[in-house]
Amino acid sequence: MAGLISPEKREKLFRQSKHMLGAPIRGVELIDEMMDTALEIAIMDYGMYVQDWLIENQWGSIAGLDQDEASTTSAFMTRDLDYETQYTYAYSRIAGLQSAGPWELKQDFIDLVGGQQVYQIPGKREINEVMWYNRAELNESFIDPFLGGFGGGGFGGGGTFGYAQMGVQGSYFMMPAFDILLRMQDRNLKNRLIGGDLTYRITAGPGGIGGPRNLHLMNVPGGKFDFGNIGQERVYYWYYDLSSSGSTGSREECLIKNRDVVILPSDVRLDAIPYDELNSPAQSWVRRYFFAKCKEQLGRVRGKFGGALKTPDSDLTLEYDTLLAEAKEEYALLIEELSARLTRLSPKDMTERKSLEASSLNASLSYRPFNPGSIYVI
Repeated sequence: MAGLISPEKREKLFRQSKHMLGAPIRGVELIDEMMDTALEIAIMDYGMYVQDWLIENQWGSIAGLDQDEASTTSAFMTRDLDYETQYTYAYSRIAGLQSAGPWELKQDFIDLVGGQQVYQIPGKREINEVMWYNRAELNESFIDPFLGGFGGGGFGGGGTFGYAQMGVQGSYFMMPAFDILLRMQDRNLKNRLIGGDLTYRITAGPGGIGGPRNLHLMNVPGGKFDFGNIGQERVYYWYYDLSSSGSTGSREECLIKNRDVVILPSDVRLDAIPYDELNSPAQSWVRRYFFAKCKEQLGRVRGKFGGALKTPDSDLTLEYDTLLAEAKEEYALLIEELSARLTRLSPKDMTERKSLEASSLNASLSYRPFNPGSIYVI
């Protein structure tokens, strides 16, 4: 219990609980070690409920962040999607600036071949990122690429179009902005209908997980629905070298050591909440929950052999079922109270409350009479 509660507050809390259970008039068959466990569980359960509520309400700001303390703290303090921090962190790892871990993040590439979809990546490489991305939609092209090639049109004897050259060296800045907007919207829609987004998939090749990997690129470079992506020529990828001398070569250990992105709510790193740092309402909830835990422990101790004791003079039956029933009811009541309180504090409910207050204020002011002592000049 070191660090969770000060010795003074621990002694006071234990004394209060024993008195509520009937001590010293009645015997309380609980030792301090058992009560330490009950208090630890009470604090952990409280932290579980409030931290789960915090993660749920901030999930949009947490998902996808790296799990270092600064990023998590920033996500809890702000409600924006911190794309800049994510980008700079990802770039630092790709550039090899990570400061810990035996798995160096390396870079390699594959040469694209027209009409080939599957490419092989050597074994012992755990892929971190593949740079297979869509080209920019808004560029200097004013000719619809879905119409095919151009340059040998039927205007003029020289086989060229009858207007000035497009581009930075031509009449690029002379084109109306609205015309550019319409062309780009049309081009974007056609690309979504016909070409689709560029995606990739990595599957195991010969030799299983430790062997080479197969990289599937979609759409097929230089294929029917590529529309110019073969001009990329190379696809770079970043990987962890599992066969390096500084590494143990364990793929599972590599994934654990480099799992730095929040994917699930269980990935969010949160510290235990000390009892001394809780405010009065939170300490009151933990104290009541702790008292219910003590009741449950005492009921289980007294319930051994059905609570029946043999004595020389008579048979005794210890009270235990009442304690277990009361503890169960108090658990349900406390959890319901805490859940209702956290629900009222959610951003959704707070926003609705503020909206209702604003509507009520406007309605109240609309019925408020003018000050008869005021002079209005029209």
